[in-house]
Amino acid sequence: MCPLSKLNVGAACRIKQLFAAPEIAHRLRELGFCEEQRIQPLSQQANFISQVCNVRYGISAELAEAIWVEPLSANDLAA
Repeated sequence: MCPLSKLNVGAACRIKQLFAAPEIAHRLRELGFCEEQRIQPLSQQANFISQVCNVRYGISAELAEAIWVEPLSANDLAA
């Protein structure tokens, strides 16, 4: 597991844990950043752009550090 900010652009992964204040974690879950949800980072510049639930979101580097993910293997992607 690693923070979303450390993942390579284009690498599919699954959210494992949110290390954020309860109100921020709640808001992230409302947007679709839920545990076990698939996510794909699309850009890592000033903001981190990720695709989750077929929607693209731009989040701060601080939030990207708080979202811990697990890279998906080829078998996970086929499922």
